[in-house]
Amino acid sequence: MADENITTQKRKVLIMGYDFLAYDISEALGSTLWNIKHARNRHEAISIIENDSGVLTAIGILINTNLQQLDELQELIAMHPEVTWLAAVDSSSLQVERIRRLINQYFLFFFKLPMDPIKTTHLLEAARDMALLSSVSTNQLRSEDMGMVGSSTVMQSLCRSIYRIAQVDAPVLITGESGTGKELVARAVHENSLRRNEPFSAINCGALPPGLIQSELFGHEKGAFTGADQRKFGIIESTGNGTLFLDEIGDLPLDIQVNLLRFLENHHIFRLGSLKEIKVDVRILAATHVNLEEAIKRGKFREDLYHRLNVLQLSPPPLRERSQDIEEIANFVFNKFRAEKATKVKGFSHESLILMRQHSWPGNIRELINRVRRAMVMCDQRLIRPEDLGLERRQSSSRSQVTLEQARDLAEQNAIKASLARNKYQVQHAACELDVSRATLYRLIEKHRIDRPLERVAHIARGTPS
Repeated sequence: MADENITTQKRKVLIMGYDFLAYDISEALGSTLWNIKHARNRHEAISIIENDSGVLTAIGILINTNLQQLDELQELIAMHPEVTWLAAVDSSSLQVERIRRLINQYFLFFFKLPMDPIKTTHLLEAARDMALLSSVSTNQLRSEDMGMVGSSTVMQSLCRSIYRIAQVDAPVLITGESGTGKELVARAVHENSLRRNEPFSAINCGALPPGLIQSELFGHEKGAFTGADQRKFGIIESTGNGTLFLDEIGDLPLDIQVNLLRFLENHHIFRLGSLKEIKVDVRILAATHVNLEEAIKRGKFREDLYHRLNVLQLSPPPLRERSQDIEEIANFVFNKFRAEKATKVKGFSHESLILMRQHSWPGNIRELINRVRRAMVMCDQRLIRPEDLGLERRQSSSRSQVTLEQARDLAEQNAIKASLARNKYQVQHAACELDVSRATLYRLIEKHRIDRPLERVAHIARGTPS
């Protein structure tokens, strides 16, 4: 029955490229069988792909006069290998070596412009059948397969992004609040990549003594400094062919940032005290809980290094944006640590589960783990109570009662906040994700008094798109 539903539902097609050609293709295909969406650039295409729940076939318009769009299209295809692509190309562009190479490497089929509607329809049907075959593995990704816990929509989206990014061997910047599991995300990228059988090394840049960072990362030769009585391989060299995770990259001193930038550009290092270049094949993943753009403005972080690291992005959501996962995570932690000591505690009281979902969790998953472990030690009953978790009960039962209208407003507010955060507070992209107009989203932002970062407000004041 599920297969019948898939084969009879409306076909979804994304067209990326020139407005007038995309319109011609849309008109020729018609809207009877095809649900056609058009993206003018990579950002719009990413928004459509990542918010589409079905099998998607895409048409990329390849015209030699727009090299920037060719770059964007190639990057987009690499980021989303689950999408099956067809190329629409005119005869003159087909003579260009780069375009022929792109078609050969990334596209299942191509058709010439002006298009033949019947032939194009047949090609799209064949491409969709191929997409159906390949969709099973990516659509069935589970958070536990990634070493994480949670089945909420935002976690499913994160897992899909991890899988896609793992297939591309490029630097990744992982941002998010403290305690959201950025190292777990980095490990998941490594475990789903072609480097999974090679070393995974993690280092906290903020925990290294300033005088030893150079030696720890790049190694040193014997006699390079007082106490260097033998050669030492640095963590980059020791991770050869694997993945290096640099946590709290914002704490890296400026002089070391220069050396890291040089390595990212040519994949060569110098051990301290040596003039010999050593080639090292390592993928760099970096994480930070601070705003690196603000650090750049303050002169604390190099802008060129930021752009080198920020090729691909991942952002694990804070716990307050995935409250439906809290009970699952709490039970996972309880079962993991219940063997630490003999205890008669069997689980959580109903009131504890309610208060855990209502708590804001400023420390995120790290805070939840700590509270649960402490409660398991302090609890003297069969079920963990709110006081064991250090969570306060409501002062009166009337305060915890919420009307249906209040619940709807709260859900609406949380959905808008989460979408704005995922789209870096760009209203146009968030509106597209939420399937509302920009005007409607602005009205809802005002209604719920949702604050946005000052730099975004400044952009609006200057008249630039948000």
